Amino acid sequence: MPSFYDDNDDLRWYVDHGIDWEPIVRLTEYDWKAPDGFRSVDEARDFYREVMGLLGTVCAEQIAPRWKELDHSHPHVVDGQVVESAAVTEIFSQLAELGIHGMCLPRELGGMNAPLLVLQLNTEMLARADVSVCAHAGFHGGMALAALMYSVLEGTTTFQQDPPSITATRFRECIDEICSGAAWGSMDITEPDAGSDMAALKTRGVLGADGQWRVTGQKIFITSGHGRWHFVIARTEETDARAGGAAPSGADAFAGLKGLSMFLVPAWDYDEAGNKVMRASFVGVEEKLGHNASATVTISFEDSPAHLIGQRGEGFKYMLLLMNNARVAVGFESLGVAEAAWRAAKQYAAVRPSMGKTIDQHEMIADILDEMQTHIQGIRALGIQAAWHEELNQKLRLALAHFDLPAERRAQLEREQKRHARKSRHLTPLLKWISSEQAVHIARQSVQVHGGSGYIKETGVEKLLRDAMVFPIYEGTSQIQALMVMKDNLLDAVRNPKGFVRRTAQARWRSVSAKDGLEKRVAHLRLESQQAIQFLVSRLAATKLRELRHHRPGDWTELMKDWDPKKDFALAMLHAERLTSMLADAAVAEILWEQGQKDGARRELLVRWLERAEPRSRHMHDLITTTGPRLLSVLAGDTSSHAAAK
Repeated sequence: MPSFYDDNDDLRWYVDHGIDWEPIVRLTEYDWKAPDGFRSVDEARDFYREVMGLLGTVCAEQIAPRWKELDHSHPHVVDGQVVESAAVTEIFSQLAELGIHGMCLPRELGGMNAPLLVLQLNTEMLARADVSVCAHAGFHGGMALAALMYSVLEGTTTFQQDPPSITATRFRECIDEICSGAAWGSMDITEPDAGSDMAALKTRGVLGADGQWRVTGQKIFITSGHGRWHFVIARTEETDARAGGAAPSGADAFAGLKGLSMFLVPAWDYDEAGNKVMRASFVGVEEKLGHNASATVTISFEDSPAHLIGQRGEGFKYMLLLMNNARVAVGFESLGVAEAAWRAAKQYAAVRPSMGKTIDQHEMIADILDEMQTHIQGIRALGIQAAWHEELNQKLRLALAHFDLPAERRAQLEREQKRHARKSRHLTPLLKWISSEQAVHIARQSVQVHGGSGYIKETGVEKLLRDAMVFPIYEGTSQIQALMVMKDNLLDAVRNPKGFVRRTAQARWRSVSAKDGLEKRVAHLRLESQQAIQFLVSRLAATKLRELRHHRPGDWTELMKDWDPKKDFALAMLHAERLTSMLADAAVAEILWEQGQKDGARRELLVRWLERAEPRSRHMHDLITTTGPRLLSVLAGDTSSHAAAK
């Protein structure tokens, strides 16, 4: 079987042409001053290709062929320990030998010093081979990198300036164990009564008289939660919004976030004789619809010794750092499963005869395959752009915090960091939403193309559908992503109306005056999404204006600042996923347009994307502007025939 890197022309195009490596490599190599580092982009990129080619071969030859064994051999608890299948153990032993777990760690900590973007590209290939292996791999190297990042942000990592390098870091034991493959970490957030509502978390962190923090509580649905190192969100403070573990009626549901702290909690330590001493207990492993080789664990902490990260009350801030990177990673996981589903459907359709020709020559099947490919390539474009901006955002933050820079250079990097942070915040939820939803759709279409064979477990495509079903759920549901997108875009329009009007006018002007027909179509797609935002804001404002009639004009300014998301944003919340769909379509189109400006061969992909996106965007715009009041009336308790007819 060919390497999953070598057989993917679109992926290789990005590595060779489509990614601006220079700023990322420059920062990764400490402005070309890293000891034993690369001295040019070409030198670094050659190494990245080598790593991806090697892992692509392992994915194709060592992991993908074992899909059935991985799917059927589930992890289970024996004597308080989670036991993985032989296939998982063997695969991760091989990955450890390759040094994959230290891919993004600095060389001085035993890593390869590769950019996080390279890890994300490898995530796609691993997910294409088997998403359970991919998910587990992310909790090796990814958690080691998180430990380093947390130490850097809290100021417990020390650097030397010349030559630039890390001299010490707080969580070195954790990082070394993960890098070697001897251990891994997990992110422990969800509880039995608290999923997306983090303000309802009840796990407690308590500082003892001996100066030792201890954590007590239970966490559920923890991916790879049977490892040693656990990043645990726990409550250390009570806030005004907390009353007996629940927010009082009418209180800000998110006020409780201010009382959360982040801890690193080892599930076990070792005594002087080297024996394992458990500090937490693994209660069970979930039986799931998919991701069967990946352990999803319930873990209980009981006065477990813990290390506070940063300051108490900063847990939500530190959680967001993990979550942003995790959501980008889910985008690439989704992409890998979608790629596998499309290729399986394409290969099957090319050899399955029906009515005198193979089914890939039948119009409806050809359309399905074309749609699959187009979505995959569009999502890859969005994913790489999101990952690029997020990595530059984080690395610029670190450079600004820990290295001596001339004033002019510092000011320039601060502007760049803020720009990348804004772009990452805009693109990441769009990526998580569209990749998750399309992975499910594409896997389901692959089953359909296979017909009866697709419904049989022997072919493996039904496994891809089962595996894909979790993507719209974990690391923040599709609905949570859509609410984030809606809130950011509407509040931006409300708080900066001049900027919103300017962007809308620019899109309108480009849609009629651009010389290139494709540019006109891209601009019109953006204009349509701007018009949808404008419609929702106008309805929001109309509601507020009705309230303003009962107040003196002098009070209007203050009243207009008092937005209540639960009431004022009701119509926008109803249509949040439709707006997100429009914004994702526009974002991909703009990225592909920029690519087409540099490489004419990419224009064909843009044409395919627009063919799909334009009617979809028109439909979403129509739904946003013509539906909703009836359902909102019902939710508000008005079930009269008059309300239903509105």
